[in-house]
Amino acid sequence: MPEQPLKRRRSGGRAGNAVRRGSLAIDQMPWRLPINLDRPTEPLDEDGINAIHDGAMRILEEIGIEFLNQEALEILKKAECTVQGQNVRMGREFVMEMIAKAPEQWTLTPRNPDRQLIVGGKYLLFGNVSSPPSYWDYSTRKKVSGTRRMCQDLLKLSQYFNCIHFVGGYPVEPVDLHASTRHLDVVYDKLTLTDKVAHAYSLGKERVEDVMEMVRIAGGHTHEEFEDSPKMYTNINSTSPLKHDHPMIDGWMRLASRNQGLVVTPFTLAGAMAPVTMAGAVAQSIAEALCAVVLAQLIRPGAACAIGTFTSNVDMKSGAPAFGTPEYMRATQMTGQMARFYNLPMRASGVCAANVPDGQSMWETSNSLWSAVQSGTNLVYHAAGWLEGGLIASPEKFIMDCEIIQHIQRYMEPQLYSTTPDDIAIDAIKSVGADGHFFGIQHTQDRYETAFYQPFLSDWRNYEAWEVSGGKWTAERAHNVFKQIMEEFEAPSMEQAIRQELSEFVERRKDEGGAPTDF
Repeated sequence: MPEQPLKRRRSGGRAGNAVRRGSLAIDQMPWRLPINLDRPTEPLDEDGINAIHDGAMRILEEIGIEFLNQEALEILKKAECTVQGQNVRMGREFVMEMIAKAPEQWTLTPRNPDRQLIVGGKYLLFGNVSSPPSYWDYSTRKKVSGTRRMCQDLLKLSQYFNCIHFVGGYPVEPVDLHASTRHLDVVYDKLTLTDKVAHAYSLGKERVEDVMEMVRIAGGHTHEEFEDSPKMYTNINSTSPLKHDHPMIDGWMRLASRNQGLVVTPFTLAGAMAPVTMAGAVAQSIAEALCAVVLAQLIRPGAACAIGTFTSNVDMKSGAPAFGTPEYMRATQMTGQMARFYNLPMRASGVCAANVPDGQSMWETSNSLWSAVQSGTNLVYHAAGWLEGGLIASPEKFIMDCEIIQHIQRYMEPQLYSTTPDDIAIDAIKSVGADGHFFGIQHTQDRYETAFYQPFLSDWRNYEAWEVSGGKWTAERAHNVFKQIMEEFEAPSMEQAIRQELSEFVERRKDEGGAPTDF
């Protein structure tokens, strides 16, 4: 899927949906699938790659991974892995044979096929914040528990911004909805307020089966069409160190059997759930990820898998997780090298430890996002809206992060380093000479509208002009943009018959009790 033409348009709830003239809606980049044009940063030499690979294989061969799921244990035992109780060990030749069955690149097709994603290769895709229990916005400046309304607002932002390509889990946990039926309401909102690729939490049979059926209904697919290629995805986390729990592996296996997208992301915080050394933490992370990929390939050879990294460090004084650190950046780059070694797509994150949308939040998130670029990441989770190590979602932070993501997209446009004679501009330089300026010449006039990135949030005025206009700091400006987007948002269209079928499914499953809340 080639990139879209480099033009700008005002965009509302769906791509190409023009808002009324005179509005304050932002002028954003068009929908596109960015391609990472840079060579990745590779801190490891060949010996380093082989050392981490050997370390991961030794973990799988000599130590093993605990699988707290009987069905998974039976599948792995049948494949002649060494199973003792819940501990599973597997040989490196077997591991490499199995992961070689996974595709290097695969697609995700949501209910709007124009939003299809390509996962792998040089594609660089961004998703929204997922799973915080709390919410912060500029109007109250307080940390509060998430609600369905807050979750809906963040879903609207996820749809509105063209630089957000896929929708993760709940952008904030709506604790005003009962846990047994929460997934039904939020996925209904996700599928009606957005037309982008959706996610299912692997938290037990009922939730996964419900979400797959809702995605199938929303896409208007038969069961066979749904399984032809991935239409949705899940992300599971190993319970580091060295465990895969029952509900997540259960969901992993169910989605694998139906040919949906699978991402496994060990949560290896160096010094806490993994060795304090980054190489050790990465080796453990790779081992925990690859064994899940092996399981998926045993269930369905060719299952669409990606490995993720959430390797960072902790504050050794408090034990709190830290993100956007130099250690996080290097671990992400190293994991990128290993993902390429195994020919698997990779997931990283746009994360920070800051508590509010301030300077710390932006330098940590910028470090995280650029380390994803440097590592050759394909899927960037939590790219917009994340605070307090994933405990807070914020609409202002979401909008501030989208400015960074647009910077990254612009940075990847080939025109920035084009060297045609017209770009070298000898005639223009000759016409200006040593005493003139370039503002008024035709060469500039022909290009000024698209020559440079135009921010929707940054304020480039001098101090006096900024002060006269109200002296608004970044978070306040982001809050004003948020309010305007909410006023002008239009949900993407959905056929009435499909909406009705989706609604009836939700109501029926609620009447049946939804999903159990204990595992």
